[in-house]
Amino acid sequence: MTDETGVPANTPGQSLAGRVALVTGASGGIGSALARRLAESGVDLALTYSEQAEDAEKLAENVRAVGRRAIVMQADFADPQTPQRVVREAETQLRSGLDMLIPAAGVARVTSWKDVDLDLWDRTYAVNTRAPFLLVQYVLQGMIGRSFGRILFFSSVAAFNGGIVGPHYASSKAALHGLVHHLAPRVADEGVTVNAIAPALIAGTRMLPDNPHDPAVPLPIPVGRLGTTEEVADLALAMLRNGYLTNKVIGLDGGLHPD
Repeated sequence: MTDETGVPANTPGQSLAGRVALVTGASGGIGSALARRLAESGVDLALTYSEQAEDAEKLAENVRAVGRRAIVMQADFADPQTPQRVVREAETQLRSGLDMLIPAAGVARVTSWKDVDLDLWDRTYAVNTRAPFLLVQYVLQGMIGRSFGRILFFSSVAAFNGGIVGPHYASSKAALHGLVHHLAPRVADEGVTVNAIAPALIAGTRMLPDNPHDPAVPLPIPVGRLGTTEEVADLALAMLRNGYLTNKVIGLDGGLHPD
């Protein structure tokens, strides 16, 4: 099977140059680091943000500076209509179907299990779980038609060990693992891979300090420091390039959880 460029689908070491990606939550530390790396690899980008418009626009300027196209969209993924709007706008403005979907937008409000109310539970699931699935529904058929697709969810170590944010967050991220395991085998022979990264304790994500060696974070991380957004982007890019890797959830947590 070949993709629309005539290259055999899922060829080892396949270049991403000329592909088009949607990265949600692109104004965040992880989303922006990955978007920059994708642009450097020749990828055109549709970027969404929730509140940090200035950061998203600056990122788009950086993408254009390396010769790639970029569009920016505000998106509240708690709204069930947003995923369809974002996909339609991206495909219209970039005049292309989406080859890669990276839903990095998420919410994480630290709350004791005793204090999680219905609004917090529903919003967390809407953004962290429902929106990624709806985005998949709107892009997957096009990927299958082009015999090429990359879907990369962002989970969390909390999906493995419960974490510290709360039950709403941990369970919403664990649900993404179920999506990976359901979707991946059903589209694997169509040139589409479905995976997830489960990072934890990453500096520069608005949840933790920018300095990975900051002594104010006395955490029992085996490698002795926080991770960096560039390290997350490194792994993500390797997964997106690899057509033989699918149906996997890969932890990136400095050895905190033995997957």
